[in-house]
Amino acid sequence: MAVSFSDSVTDVDNRAVFDVQTDAGARAWLEAHPTDGPLVVAFDVHRCCGGGKICQVAVRDRTSKDRDENYVPATSADGRRLLIDRRAARKLPERFGLTVRGIGRWKHLDLALDPDQWGDLLYS
Repeated sequence: MAVSFSDSVTDVDNRAVFDVQTDAGARAWLEAHPTDGPLVVAFDVHRCCGGGKICQVAVRDRTSKDRDENYVPATSADGRRLLIDRRAARKLPERFGLTVRGIGRWKHLDLALDPDQWGDLLYS
């Protein structure tokens, strides 16, 4: 079981580099969708009318709205640069992967996490 970030370090800026692995599907997707900038692991929290919270995670290209101070820099094992939302970085395990999910035009990069790790990220 991977050590969770929140268990190992309390200050995101002082932690060790994330160990990010890309599987074969993610590598093929990245080759088909080249980009010069880093990938962003975006974390978004919405409150719904009943007081509940809906969390979403997306792996996407960087946009002009992304401010460096909101992200923790990381590098995948194959040298790809990533920016991880600080709120997600506190909850992500030190080791995680990138994979491809979806069908047809809805194929997209996503995090490869165990069910417990998804629970920690989205519901803790």
